[in-house]
Amino acid sequence: MMRSMAITGCRVMAIVLAASIAALAQPETTVHVDADPRHLLNSFDPDQALGSSIDVLSRRDIDKVFTPHVIQESLSAGWGPITYRNNTELRMGAWHWNEKGNWSDAAHKSGYWTSSAELKEPLRYILAYALPHRGFSTSGDRPVPGPELLYWKSNPYLTGKFTGESDESHPQWVVVDLKAEQGVNGVRIAWENPYATRYRVEYWLGKDALDFDRGPDGKWTVFASGAVQAGSGGTVTLKLSDQPIGTRFIRVLMTASSNTCDLHSTEDVRNCVGYAIQSIQAGRIDASGTFLQTTRSAAEPTFCASSIDPWHSASDVRDDGLYQHTGFDLLFTSGLTSQLPAMVPVTMLYGTPEDAAAEILYLEKRGYPISYVEMGEEPDGKHAMPEDYGALYIQWARALHQVDPKLKLGGPIFEGVNEDIRVWPDEQGRTSWMGRFVDYLKSHNALHDLAFVSFEHYPFEPCEITWKSLYAEPRLMKHILQVWREDGVPRDVPLMVTESHLAAELTGPMSTIFAGLWLADSIGAFFEGGGAAYYHSPVQPQGLQNSCQGWASWSNFVSNSNYDINGYTSLYYAAQLINREWAQHRSGVHRMFPVDVDLKDSGGNQLVTAYALKRPDGAWSLMLVNRDQSSAHSVKVVFANGPRQAQFSGTVRVVSFGSEQYQWKNDELNSHADPDGPPVAADVDAKASGSFELPKASVTILRGKVSGIER
Repeated sequence: MMRSMAITGCRVMAIVLAASIAALAQPETTVHVDADPRHLLNSFDPDQALGSSIDVLSRRDIDKVFTPHVIQESLSAGWGPITYRNNTELRMGAWHWNEKGNWSDAAHKSGYWTSSAELKEPLRYILAYALPHRGFSTSGDRPVPGPELLYWKSNPYLTGKFTGESDESHPQWVVVDLKAEQGVNGVRIAWENPYATRYRVEYWLGKDALDFDRGPDGKWTVFASGAVQAGSGGTVTLKLSDQPIGTRFIRVLMTASSNTCDLHSTEDVRNCVGYAIQSIQAGRIDASGTFLQTTRSAAEPTFCASSIDPWHSASDVRDDGLYQHTGFDLLFTSGLTSQLPAMVPVTMLYGTPEDAAAEILYLEKRGYPISYVEMGEEPDGKHAMPEDYGALYIQWARALHQVDPKLKLGGPIFEGVNEDIRVWPDEQGRTSWMGRFVDYLKSHNALHDLAFVSFEHYPFEPCEITWKSLYAEPRLMKHILQVWREDGVPRDVPLMVTESHLAAELTGPMSTIFAGLWLADSIGAFFEGGGAAYYHSPVQPQGLQNSCQGWASWSNFVSNSNYDINGYTSLYYAAQLINREWAQHRSGVHRMFPVDVDLKDSGGNQLVTAYALKRPDGAWSLMLVNRDQSSAHSVKVVFANGPRQAQFSGTVRVVSFGSEQYQWKNDELNSHADPDGPPVAADVDAKASGSFELPKASVTILRGKVSGIER
């Protein structure tokens, strides 16, 4: 039921006439396009730079999505390349991209897994496995549940055996969040093997110690008797100070290991390095020496850990059909990639370098084109330290480049943030996660392994979106791009948004006209700010759900649980305008130039934004976003190259989509748009028109030739 791109003829003229009448009350505004080649802002090829994504699905959903009709509909939005999202690593699980492979402890079907790179039957589904050594740690997004959580153990790949550095260079830690400030002067730790021989117990003075998005405001302080120099394992109860100290967060920081083997095979060094803890309790020790666990908080304490050992077993599989990833063979042969190179992930936080190398070897044996490889998944959301991520990155990069030296590797795949990610200060007082990661690579002569930097973009809180939020998007996007540069990301390292939407949780505006305007502004501002590739999520339909601001869909489509598409969202039509009218896929490099529009409301908000491209076909393409909810605006477009000025000449293609073509009706599972598009289009004579009307709350593309400004 793919919707035709635009309506034409008499209906177009009626709509244009109505917009013109509405615009008469508004003074004409001039849009200035700086066409001077010396002022070029950016260049990009849509076949590399404008894409979408595929994420975790149920087995049933995979079977529904990967059918000819749904794939055809998914591609009709016009997006180019695909990026594959790794939700399993997001949720602290092990990812078996191929169910055939080898366990390090084959006799017990357990240990460290390496999928097979042999070419046998095509891969249709990918399974997730829980990590028994996650133990009590709950960092991450709803961890993959498992049948048995043995204990917490740190990642062996962060020890000197693998990093080549001292263990003190990568201290491991566990933070206990008591949920409210409590008086603490004692701790009870039940150690497992390997245990810490040198560690210290600290308390936090300040605000939220784990808020890396806003930046933890405070400092860790060692309890008066909190430093242990010769730990011997077992269960220990430590009196940390004479009097209880009020704090919400307790940290056990470990810097030297016993290197005694855990309950698994002693033949694998990975079982014998790092640190392992069965349980931690914070509390008070009274005058008689009795330990009393804290009880003031109504909520149970939670635990956050620096890393997790990727050891697991065959019995830890989650194979209920509800949580799958798409098999690589199914993805690459389905047509969903549009025969373009795809961005693929490798597990790094909870995997092994051998498994990552086998994945790339498999894909290359199949002949599947790979554009980029993302390393790990959202380390900031799991509170990983930048130096730890850097140490893993170098090991994985070495293994992957042994398979293919030309692979373009990158990360860190940050969660959607609008400001710098700040962590606890290091010895030099540095708090920037990105800055410290870049410095770590530099200090280890490995910055050349960072071929791109990727991050997610979810700019708004889902329940707080208002129309005025729209005004903030260009500033938010350009700001975060500048933040990464100021953190030290070299200018020649591309910046990529590899997952994006209004918010990280479903919200009603995702299906209103707001979303379409936001997408146009987000992409336009991204490329104006110097970005290299933008992937909007997701490519496939998803059903309607309720949210704090009404019923909506994450996707371009209005569909039911059977993937029957009943309509389209504003995101779909905005995507078509971006991919089929503003830019031109399969044509080559587009050049972006500065645009100035001075049209603001009484509050100083920019009402119209504009983004100018010079396309390979020689046409100028201007995307204008009228963010005025109530009024149309008339604009005159002037192109300037030094003293030379010109306007559109000949025929100008005008395509517009906005609130006059699309109104979302919030009606629970019957929610839909009425009217539901499509955009309106007309070819007009530039001399006859003189100016162009931008309907209220709309995205408009103007495309045509401009003569007389070339030097």
